[in-house]
Amino acid sequence: MRLLLFAAFTVAASAQPAFEVASIRLAPCPCRVLHSFRPSGAAVTFEGYTWIDLVTEAYNLKVHEVSVPDALEKAFNFDIFYNIQAKAEGDAPRTVAEFRAMLQSLLAERFHLKFHRETKEMQVYALVIAKDGIQFKESDPDVPRKANVTVNGRNQKMTATHMTMDTLSTNLYIRPVVDRTGLKGEYDIVLEATPEFRINNNPQPEDISIFTAIQSLGLKLEPTRASVEILVVDSIEKPSEN
Repeated sequence: MRLLLFAAFTVAASAQPAFEVASIRLAPCPCRVLHSFRPSGAAVTFEGYTWIDLVTEAYNLKVHEVSVPDALEKAFNFDIFYNIQAKAEGDAPRTVAEFRAMLQSLLAERFHLKFHRETKEMQVYALVIAKDGIQFKESDPDVPRKANVTVNGRNQKMTATHMTMDTLSTNLYIRPVVDRTGLKGEYDIVLEATPEFRINNNPQPEDISIFTAIQSLGLKLEPTRASVEILVVDSIEKPSEN
């Protein structure tokens, strides 16, 4: 990888909106729900998130757009999941973007997250439409918005409404994915695949690779190269529960 740009950056919590109250608890294991982001008016619940999931959620990044030094990987277990219940000040409903900004403040204040950004040229996958066309439909405007990841045996199953292709590419846990479908709408998406760490460490005949799963949607992942901005974690600490 060739380093193109370096820009030092640390979290400035005072410049961000913050939750009025927030409770952080360890999620009971085994987790049956992963990455469930449930806003409700001025309140929000994040269920089944690792610390790195919280970082990608807060900054709207793909997992491969976050770099963690080896020392931090050893010190901070990636298999610890958190449930967070939080509320903004007042009763006015908040947008997803506003909740993410508050989550940034929570990461700075409770996890003591510090980071900088770099831009690197790297190998990525381009998400494109397969030759037979897409196999999913646009979401009905009257259908509520939802996005859940559940555990189904060895697999993870994502069920979502009103999902954009950019959001879908963000949620594919492989090499960075860039959306080149040209699709601008919001869609109903159901996608089930076996996580790569299971396929790599203990493959089974019934495993479903993400490449096979994405083809069921009438899409395809093609290897290419692109400049990608990444967030490099400098330090983070385990939060105290409350």
